[in-house]
Amino acid sequence: MRIATITNWAYSATVCLTLASGIVMLMASNADNTERRAVEQRQIFDQLTDEVDEDAWALSDLARLYIIGKDPEILNAYRQKQQGLKKIEHRMSALKDAGASGEELALLREGLEIVDALQDEQQTALNNLANGEEKQAVSLLYGKIYEQQLDLAQDRIDHFHQMLDNRARNAIADATKMSRTLRTLSEVMVGLTALLFLFVLGFILKRRVLRPVVRLSDVVHRLASQDYAVETPNFNQIDEIGDMAQAIRIFRENGLVRQQLERERDADWAIRELLARMTQRLQGCENLADVVNVAELFAPNIAPGIAGRLYILDRDPWQMRCVAQWLAPKGSAEPFHPDECWAVRRGQSHPPVHGEPDIACYHLPELSHDETLCVPLIAQGEAIGLLSFQNLNHETAPSRAYLELMAEALGLALANQRLREALLEKALYDPLTGLRNRHHLDDTLSNQLSQAMRNKEPLSCLMIDIDHFKTINDTYGHEAGDGVIKSVAAIIQRVVNKSGMAFRYGGEEFLVLLNGMDDAAANRIATDIFNGVREMTLRFGVSDIGHVDVSIGIASYPEHIQSDNLLRAADVALYRAKELGRSRIVSFGMLEQPLL
Repeated sequence: MRIATITNWAYSATVCLTLASGIVMLMASNADNTERRAVEQRQIFDQLTDEVDEDAWALSDLARLYIIGKDPEILNAYRQKQQGLKKIEHRMSALKDAGASGEELALLREGLEIVDALQDEQQTALNNLANGEEKQAVSLLYGKIYEQQLDLAQDRIDHFHQMLDNRARNAIADATKMSRTLRTLSEVMVGLTALLFLFVLGFILKRRVLRPVVRLSDVVHRLASQDYAVETPNFNQIDEIGDMAQAIRIFRENGLVRQQLERERDADWAIRELLARMTQRLQGCENLADVVNVAELFAPNIAPGIAGRLYILDRDPWQMRCVAQWLAPKGSAEPFHPDECWAVRRGQSHPPVHGEPDIACYHLPELSHDETLCVPLIAQGEAIGLLSFQNLNHETAPSRAYLELMAEALGLALANQRLREALLEKALYDPLTGLRNRHHLDDTLSNQLSQAMRNKEPLSCLMIDIDHFKTINDTYGHEAGDGVIKSVAAIIQRVVNKSGMAFRYGGEEFLVLLNGMDDAAANRIATDIFNGVREMTLRFGVSDIGHVDVSIGIASYPEHIQSDNLLRAADVALYRAKELGRSRIVSFGMLEQPLL
């Protein structure tokens, strides 16, 4: 029950008790009025009965005095008194109007009739006196019968007076008792009103207001300090306190929701910062290994608890190859054909809406179909890789947009690496032969010489020149000459393979660096190249070019030189081979003259 309802009920009860108390007090006041009327009635009765008694005795005395003294003035006084006497009916009416009862009036009537009879006897005595019968008049007024009648009239009047006194006393006593009773009842009602007011006030203030308000105040104070873990009191009563408790519960729930939203916002900002940092790091990557390291480091932090793999698209063979993985994803990391992934096919994330039925990618393990998301890495409108996420659910997965942003950043980084590699290849590799060019040689030679000096290892250099190349150009044309250069470069690359590094030094000249090989090992490599070129038969269109020979100069560190003049020594050896008639191998160690 609401406090307002309780208060209204208590107010109504208080008003009713107050009204009842007022009515009782009015009744008590009426009882006092009844008491006063009884006293006034008694005074009226006493006055009327005294008049009757006084008139009866006064007439009797005047009549007797006149009979004895025969004084005319007394007779005149008697006549005047007699004329002033009220009739019995008038007296009876006056008493009746004053509230006399029938029994009292009958008793008074009997007394008044006796008084009237006495007046008749008095008149008879006066008449007797007037007729000279004085003795009869005296005998009549002083006789025993007259005295008895006079006493009887007095007795009836006294009895009437006594009855009036008794009734007046009883009326006064009843009125007094009723007044006291009503006053006591009024006081009791006033007391009940006060007790009810104090009870309601105490109940409302202490039990229904003070205690709940104290508890709610503590909860509000803790909520104000953003302590939303506080439990709100369970006040389910339908009143203002219940409304306040409900409002506080709603405020707490809103606070929890707001706190959750703030945590999610902070998490979003953290993910955005990680994405921004990852993007910055990807911009500084110089090769695929750097991109892989960045992906393996940032992906588990951007999507905590989400396992995944990074695939790149190889063109030869045509396949998706896993280059990075984190948090132990399910299934095999073996390469697969790009058509096995619906995300790569569609060029969009797959499945489109997580949780709804959709066809699964064929490269995924069956157990992870419902919790996997594939995001293609798109660059310039074509897929160049793939991000595959596992263990996705509503609780652990970040926003799908963040995963797609991560894929976009990685795709851009991979595209930049491909572009970088393409530019690097154009800058460092000869477009005709595919061998490293002279620009690449400077850095490579410096690094390998430093490594050889530091590790005290040998380093050899082969300088190769195609013999009579100008004649081939002049005879068969520059396209045929380019074909010869490409064929010789292919043999050099095949022989050197992983043993060293081959460069197109310029025109028809080639250079090979052999790290860790001395003069003897370099001679074996040079012999294989020399024989491979000689055994090659060249044709251009319908023309038979025949076989081609090369001249090779060899220089080795530290056998032949002790400084960074390795290229110069190899060039001198090649020059010597040309002097000796070309088509031969000459080592710098075979020369008699020193290197200038």
